[in-house]
Amino acid sequence: MEQLTLGIGTRLQHTLHGPGVIVGVKYATYLISFIHVGVKEIDKNDDQLDEIIPENVTTAIETTAAVEQSLLQILQMWNGVGEIVPLGDKWIGGTLLLQTADKTLKPKEVPIEDFFHKIVMLRDRLRVLEQNVNSHKKLTDEDKVNLQQYITRCYGSLTTFNVLFKNKDQWFVGEKGSKEA
Repeated sequence: MEQLTLGIGTRLQHTLHGPGVIVGVKYATYLISFIHVGVKEIDKNDDQLDEIIPENVTTAIETTAAVEQSLLQILQMWNGVGEIVPLGDKWIGGTLLLQTADKTLKPKEVPIEDFFHKIVMLRDRLRVLEQNVNSHKKLTDEDKVNLQQYITRCYGSLTTFNVLFKNKDQWFVGEKGSKEA
């Protein structure tokens, strides 16, 4: 590979070990989690490595906590595995009632757990979209910022549903919330 230092989250292909993702960066090696053979320490100059999708470049040696966070993000990207997001206690077992203006028509009832699951899936897909925009090779920085602002506005449109979340730290945050942070 030409580039010496790739960042955590960079997807790679190794001719011997198959596809993998960088989960740690050391001075001369990468810790790579390969799908079929587990975690291996590979020399940065190994000519059997090919970059698939680049992430942010970092030269820092990662801590265990950073590796764990990166691994969670990698699992989310590769497997669609998301964090467990609990529904607020008062909503458990509830239903969402959709009533038309015409009261002679039967309303549609949806279990709140099902509706909440769809909201969480939408949030997770927006996060993946955000990661893909930020790591895209061909987008300019200006394009990335414009798309990022649009995604932030989408989060803002979804803040109405924050009332369903048990934990405030899992809420949607739009432009106003991001400016305060």
